[in-house]
Amino acid sequence: MTVDLTGKTAIVTGAGRGIGRAIALDLGKHGAHIFCAARTARQIESVAIEIVAAGGTATPIVCDLSNEQSICDMFTQVTRKFERLDILINNAGIGIYGPIAEFSTADFDNVISVNLRGTFLCSREAMKLMVPAHSGYIINISSVVGFKGYVNQGAYTAAKHGVVGLTKTLAIEAQENGIRASVVLPGGVDTEMVARSRPDLDRSVLIQPSDIAHTVAYLLSLPATCAVDQIYIRRRNSTPFG
Repeated sequence: MTVDLTGKTAIVTGAGRGIGRAIALDLGKHGAHIFCAARTARQIESVAIEIVAAGGTATPIVCDLSNEQSICDMFTQVTRKFERLDILINNAGIGIYGPIAEFSTADFDNVISVNLRGTFLCSREAMKLMVPAHSGYIINISSVVGFKGYVNQGAYTAAKHGVVGLTKTLAIEAQENGIRASVVLPGGVDTEMVARSRPDLDRSVLIQPSDIAHTVAYLLSLPATCAVDQIYIRRRNSTPFG
């Protein structure tokens, strides 16, 4: 993928593992300074070290996406260091699973808080930096459950549907300010979360986190005259156009 992000700054949430880690490492290779955000310091510090070892630059930021003040503090750190933000990748998410009839309100609220509310808060704070610059790109990572439903995934599905809806409005509002917004909807990706939620899946046929990272790089490689609203990536052996 040919994309030069030299001089650009990017926040990747959920950068400590899985899809977020793959995206952070890949964008770092393309020249962007990566703010690796997640709750676990050890994980994001490891990713930042790996980016630097590969010749890039990175800053680990401990951030709890369920906490508004923590998110605001993260953006304060970004502005103090660079006074700008070019790319936001809203990837962080949690999965709590169970039948709706037995699902607790606390668990539902927790999933919505991180997966949807956290995406909203990060997008809002990013827009505050991008609008004055009249440029930027926000890419939200949703899921196949952003338009489909699966047993025992009611809260997760509701949150990911919400991410798609939020992105649709964000794209319209952002466009007026020279900013683009896209949503990526992956099918089964070989991550710890998928292993827990879909233990029935053969891991050998799953999408790799690096595949999603390459998709993000593709979006960032597009000329300013192009805009992609959403990309659905399915497992090759899953139902086409499902």
